Order: sequence, then C-alpha cells, then structure tokens
Amino acid sequence: MKITERKLLNTFVLFVLLAGIAFLAGCTQTKPDLKKLEPVSFTAVHINDAFWAPKIETNRTVSIPSAFHQCEINGRIDNFALAGGLIKGEHQGDFPFDDTDVYKIIEGAAYTLAVKYDPDLDAYLDSVIALIGVAQEPDGYLYTCITNKCERLRPWYGAGKWARLNSHELYNCGHLYEAAVAHYQATGKRSLLDIAIKNADMVDILFGPGEGQQKEPSGHPIIEMALVKLWRVTGENRYLKLAKFFIDETGKCTDGHRPNAYSQDHMPIVDQDEAVGHAVRLGYLYSGVTDVASLLNDTALIDASKRVWENVVSKKLYLTGGIGALAQGEGFGPNYLLPNMTSYCETCASIANVYWNYRLFLNNADSKYYDVLERTLYNGLISGVSLSGDKFFYDNPLESNHTHERAPWFGCACCPGNVTRFMASIPGYVYATSENTIFVNLFVGNYAEIKLENKTINLSQKTNYPWDGKVEIGINDPQGSDFDLRVRIPGWVNNQVVPSSLYQFLEPVKEKVIFRVNGKKVNPQIINGYACFYREWDMGDKIEIELPMKIRKIVANENVASDIGKIAYQRGPVVYCFEDKDNNDGWMFDTYISPNAQPSEKFESDLLGGVETFTINGSKIENGEKKDISLKAIPYYAWNNRGAANMVVWVPDSEKHLCPYNSDGIETKATPSGSFDFVIGLNDGFEPYSSTDLDKPYYSWWNKKDTSNWVEYSFDEPTALTQTDVYWLILDHYDGNYRMPESWKLQYKTCDNVWVDVTTGDDFRLEPDKYNTVKFEEVTTTAVRILAKFQPECSAGILEWKVK
Repeated sequence: MKITERKLLNTFVLFVLLAGIAFLAGCTQTKPDLKKLEPVSFTAVHINDAFWAPKIETNRTVSIPSAFHQCEINGRIDNFALAGGLIKGEHQGDFPFDDTDVYKIIEGAAYTLAVKYDPDLDAYLDSVIALIGVAQEPDGYLYTCITNKCERLRPWYGAGKWARLNSHELYNCGHLYEAAVAHYQATGKRSLLDIAIKNADMVDILFGPGEGQQKEPSGHPIIEMALVKLWRVTGENRYLKLAKFFIDETGKCTDGHRPNAYSQDHMPIVDQDEAVGHAVRLGYLYSGVTDVASLLNDTALIDASKRVWENVVSKKLYLTGGIGALAQGEGFGPNYLLPNMTSYCETCASIANVYWNYRLFLNNADSKYYDVLERTLYNGLISGVSLSGDKFFYDNPLESNHTHERAPWFGCACCPGNVTRFMASIPGYVYATSENTIFVNLFVGNYAEIKLENKTINLSQKTNYPWDGKVEIGINDPQGSDFDLRVRIPGWVNNQVVPSSLYQFLEPVKEKVIFRVNGKKVNPQIINGYACFYREWDMGDKIEIELPMKIRKIVANENVASDIGKIAYQRGPVVYCFEDKDNNDGWMFDTYISPNAQPSEKFESDLLGGVETFTINGSKIENGEKKDISLKAIPYYAWNNRGAANMVVWVPDSEKHLCPYNSDGIETKATPSGSFDFVIGLNDGFEPYSSTDLDKPYYSWWNKKDTSNWVEYSFDEPTALTQTDVYWLILDHYDGNYRMPESWKLQYKTCDNVWVDVTTGDDFRLEPDKYNTVKFEEVTTTAVRILAKFQPECSAGILEWKVK
C-alpha cells in the first residue's frame, strides 16, 4: 500500500546522533581544557569525494530499495500486517528477530531522507510505519512472531512473552527505538517515535530493580545504547536508568536466568577483562556500557570497557578490523586464534566494532580508537557489501578457495539491514567537537558546517584519500575567531599497524607527515595522536597534510599460528589481497612471495570502481617445480565482485610455509554428511599442522554433547577401501570444549544398507597432532562412517578424514 506523497511537516532538525552513536558526556582525560566531546551531526557534513560519496549514493539508490524489496518478498512486512489483523495467513521467516530487519532499513532510509529528501521514500516509510503501529498490542508489546502465535518458532521464545530473553525480544525493542529516533529526527514525525515510547514504557514497567519486576540482562544487547538514544530525544531519565539496569544485571544468576558467555553475561561487566562469546553482542554491549559509563561518570564501567578493548586489540583483532574468529557461536576464540579461511568476522561485528571504538574516542579523545575504527571501516566493514550495493557478505574470511560469495539476502538477514543504516551514517564519523576544538578524525572530501560554543565554522577537505596522502583542510568562514583544530595522525604513519604488538610493519618508514599552514611548513604539537593547530583563523586559511603512502609489508605476532611465515600488505588504511581474477584464474595456495620482493603500484580507474593496485614478483610450485611469476593485488574490500574466487590476504614468504594440499584422495570424491548437518572441511585436501590448526575448513559437531555422533562419506559407485586416517580437532571454546572422543569406530554400509563394523586388528587410536590410522580388511561399499563417543561435557571435531 502506498501513501500519498507528503512534504516534510517540519524542517528536519540537525542530527545529534548518527547510526549507532550516542552523545557521550564524559570528561576527557587528556587535557583539562577539553571537557566534553560530541559528534558533529552527519547532516552537517556533505561528502563529495570519489571514494565515499559514490558508495553512500549506491546505498541510497540500490541497497535500501533492495533490502526493502527482500523484506516484502520474504514476509517481513506481511508479519506486521498479520499481527495487526489486516491479512490472514501464517507468520513467515525462520527467526523471531526478523522484525529488526525492517527497523534497521527504516533507520538507514531515515538518514538518507535527512540528507536528500525523496517524497516516494518518505511516503513508503509512512506506509510501513502504519503497519508497525497496527501490529503493536495495546500495552505496547511488539514482537510479531509471538503476537502471530507462531508455534514453529516456539523453541526460540518458550512459554510466551519474556520467557526467554535470548529469543531477542529486547533486541527487537532496541532496533525499534533506534529506527524511531532516526525517523523522528529526520522528518519531525512522531509516528514511529510514539510506538517506540509506548514499548519502552512497557519495558520499564516490566524490568527493573523493584519488587515484582523481572531482573535479567537483555539477552542480545543493543537495547542499552538504544535507550540512551531514546533518553536524549525525550529527556526521560527512566530510559537512562533502565539502560544502566540491564548493564548491572549482567553476570547475575537468578531463578530464571543462568549467565553464559554467548549472551555476554557470564560475569559482571566490572570484572571482565577478556573478549569472549558472541562478537556482535560484545560490540553492542560495550557500546552501551561506554555510553552509560560516560554519561554517569562511572569509572568502573569505563575501565572495564577499556580492558576488554585492550584484549581485543592485542590478541583478537584481524588485520582487516574484523572481530569474532569462530563460526561456532559467531564469536571469539582463545587469545591469538585468528584463522584465515575459516575466519568468521561477521559484517555486523565490524559495524559494532566501529560503534564501540567511536564511543571510546568520545570518552577519551585518543586517536588509537580511531586507528582501529578506520582500519575496520576501510576493510572488514565495507567488504560486507558488493560494489553494486545489492549483495552482502555475512562473514568476511581472509582466504577463500572458491567457496565464498556475497548473496542478495539471508535467512538470518541481520547484516544487509545493518549495512544500509551504517553506510548512510558515515558523514557523522568525520569530525567531533569539544567546546572550542574541532577534531578531524577521517580524511574524506567534504564541506561542513561545524558548531562550536557560540559560532559555526565552515570547513572543507579536499583529498583523494585513501589513494593519495595529500589532504587540504580549508577554513572557509571562521567568523573572525580563534579555535583549536586537531588533526588525527594515523597510527600506520608512525609505523604502528594497530595500537598493540599484534601486528608489525616488516620495514619502518622513515618519511614523516608534512604539515603546512598557508604554504609554510610547521611542526605542530602532538597530543594523543592529534596534530594541534591553535590560532585566530582568517577566511581562506589552509592546512595541508602529506601522509607518506607506500605499500607496507606486515607480519603478525609469533603467537598467531595461522600467520607464521606469512606477509600481508597495506597501503594507507587499505589492506590488500590477491584474487585469482587478476592472476590467471590460478590456484593461490601454491604461491609465495619473498620478503625482499618490492611492489610496483598503479591506480586503475576502470577496475572495481577505481582502485590502487600493485604487482610484485613471486613464485609458484607446479608439479613440484618452482616457477617465477608476477602477482597482482587489489584492495581486500573489493574482492568477490567478479564471481567466486581463490583469494588470500596473508601470503607465505617461502616454499616451506605453503600449506600442503592433496586433492587426489578417494575422499575428495565422496559426499560428506553428519549428525551435525553443516558438513565442511572433512575432505578439502588441506593438510593440518596440528590438532589446533583451524586455519582451513574443518568439521565440528558444534554444541553437540550427546553420547554418540556420526559423520559419513557416501560414494556414487561401490568403492574398495582398506584404510582410514583421522586428524582430530582440539579447541577451547566458551560454549564447550572440543576434545578427541573417548572412543570411535569405523563402519561400512553393506549392499543390504546395513551398517557393519570393519574388521581390523588395529587400535582406534586417539593421538593429537597427527593422523590416526586404522587398516582393516578390504570392503567394497557405497558409504563409510565414523561413530564417535564423546568425552563428558565435550564436543568433538575432525580437521581432515582420509580413506584409502
């Protein structure tokens, strides 16, 4: 249903929030004259460069319409109409949190309306919001799968309303609030905001420290920072107190709730010092924690946020800025576990990582947080959407062997909607202010109107960043006043890959940043990574910055086993990869590059929307012989825009560090299946180097702790077999450890389809870090299977399974 076109009823107000960002009121800890850091509204920043402007416009014209279309054809919007009694039928979708897909896209659409008004989009949002309104129950409850009595999803939500918070009821509320605030501030309309307030008032009655109120953390965090946004718009202190309540409930054990790491409530926030559990939930939770801690001046909470951040940046951060190494539980692994081909790095987790680092910066005014933010932004986040804007990655691996492609949508479609709302908000990350100070945090071509204490400053940036290190900041209308301008110096300029020893440049760069004011070289004071310029500015004053831009070689900390003997490449903030499309469609896993090889860079305007590439000499092993070759690299974010591909970020530095590969075994022609039905890695041909080697795909009986489980190979034709070789997985995991089983055996299927044990005199050995080989009397069969009896309270997995 399309509502008649309407003009904006009110002049839209300047945003004081952007996607996922709340004002922080904590005092800076760097200088006493910097009191409160605040964002510059993204509506005040007008991006006009060649890098971000096209991407933001593609988000407006392609990604948002495409995502709304997917919500329509997949029943997301019909679910609201069904809950409101406007249509009859069955609730659609596989997950109870599908409502949030609609909320997130509304939020992104609202941001675009504020920047570029579109009457058709405005009317469409009115129509969708009308459906949301009729779906809301009289007391404010809004969760369509329960209102629609969807029995199919009862395993998620349990006995009924609020019975299982991990079913995402409060997560739905949080995304509703964020969409409502965005829509209200973009259009001045209260339609969605009133729905959100009604819901929040109900939540405030049901949850809290009072007698008879439900006392649990939120299950899937996001409501914490969403309540802060709602508080800022309404001034209702109840919402800020409720956000603090959910944070304080983290780690408490009650009659109805048992703490667990997956939901980020395994221990009280103030006691945490390591990133564990679900990566998106951690990023959202600590964004909310930082919001609340800054507003309430809670040093214990902010210290906890910084401790966990230190753990991530020093031991659990990918070079691309991605977080969350494991597919199991979409979460963090042990310290330094950073596999490449199996890396998860969910797109939503990268967005959450940006939210978290931005809030920490606003609390502390330290450039190190922006170093992580920029790395994530230019690499692991925008890799989540295709250059065309209509396909998305859920996870973002650092290697692929033709097994990974973007898709238009997912059954669990959290990432596409999240991308639409984030991309529209990027202008708000460029600047920040503190009384009489402007922080220049990102180098993006733009013009901006920035409000300080009693004046508005018109600034501009001219730059071709990230391809060129030259940046010109123009003071276009200073209103005859003095103010402090602080320009971030990226950590990579000062030979720091990230703010820790997790990664290092192989060769230091001697060139320094060059600063000029009105053409004259200057040496500004540096405070917390910012070059400080304080003077009375005149119309036409210019600050010129020259950042040294060259291809840099990077090595990982020796504790990162997956990257031992490998090199990665970076130029400016951009991480590079080698994709087969640029390298004769070749296999990329028999290739290495000497540390002494020197790259030759080139800007290619007609490739992948215009990118800086480089070529470098390398070697390839073919049929046991070394062959000299030339390799070409592209920015990591741009890979998989030309179809499925072999791709690597970390390249071996010598032949000895190549991963052994064998694709000739009988098992490579088998079809695998298992009692945990997501079966990968068993027969991919990549040889593990230890039982803890998760770098290449592997099979796990995730979250299964039954007495016995199985995995099977089936063959198209009867096959003669006499031997099996099994390489067992060992993994410490917050959701339950993976250990070698207590025992195992091998069975084959007879012609009568009966499973029979093989006959052998060998022991079914259980030894780590090697293949466990069993020879048996020859059988001819169409299927074999392993039956494994697990250790108590443990799961198990297999890195590679061969048969001969």
